Amino acid sequence: MYKTVFIDLDDTLWNFSGNSKIAMKHVYQQFDFSRYYPDYETFFTLYHTRNSELWALFHHGRLTKDQLMHERIGFLLRRVGVDDSIGLVHEINESYFAALKQQSGLCPYALELLQYLTRKQYPLFILSNGFSEVQFAKMEQAGIRDFFSGIILSEEAGVNKPHPDIFRYALKKAGSLPEETVMIGDNYDADIQGAQAAGIDQIFYNPNRQEITAEPPTFTVFSLDEIPGIL
Repeated sequence: MYKTVFIDLDDTLWNFSGNSKIAMKHVYQQFDFSRYYPDYETFFTLYHTRNSELWALFHHGRLTKDQLMHERIGFLLRRVGVDDSIGLVHEINESYFAALKQQSGLCPYALELLQYLTRKQYPLFILSNGFSEVQFAKMEQAGIRDFFSGIILSEEAGVNKPHPDIFRYALKKAGSLPEETVMIGDNYDADIQGAQAAGIDQIFYNPNRQEITAEPPTFTVFSLDEIPGIL
């Protein structure tokens, strides 16, 4: 039925939520954030919530990459009365990226899924809004880079998921037609609705059992080990 598989990276294959928490702990310690946030869990929850809000805006082109990177750190500084200077925020972001690149945790059954899809001889392509500074390094560190025929980032395509143009760009790079392609992703807005707009079938990886009130995905799975029953 399908000849090509597009896959999101963060929180579909690579455990962004868990790996980010480890990387931010490094930042918390290096920059002595405990002076202002005695409890790391509170600190990380604030960061994670704000970061998720900013990424939602970034997906839809309402925020630039530089604005996202500054605000997700800057607001943590401002709320405790520290000047969010460009230099300090850049230093903190660089520390975070360095720590993030060292993390290799994958989502449950991600490796087994990639091995299965490779055995089935599907050409696999990463389709991600993530930043080039870290996406390639994350895949190398996790040992999954070689499973993929290509890595397509929104920075290269010039537009973010869910805009259908990034999916059209990916189809052209992959040499595939929409009806021959399926998109696997955990973000209903970016991955699923974007693929729908481009005429591509979708497999919604929904481990948190998010309730969907808009157009349903072609398929929904709650664990990656369900996908071999589809592909």
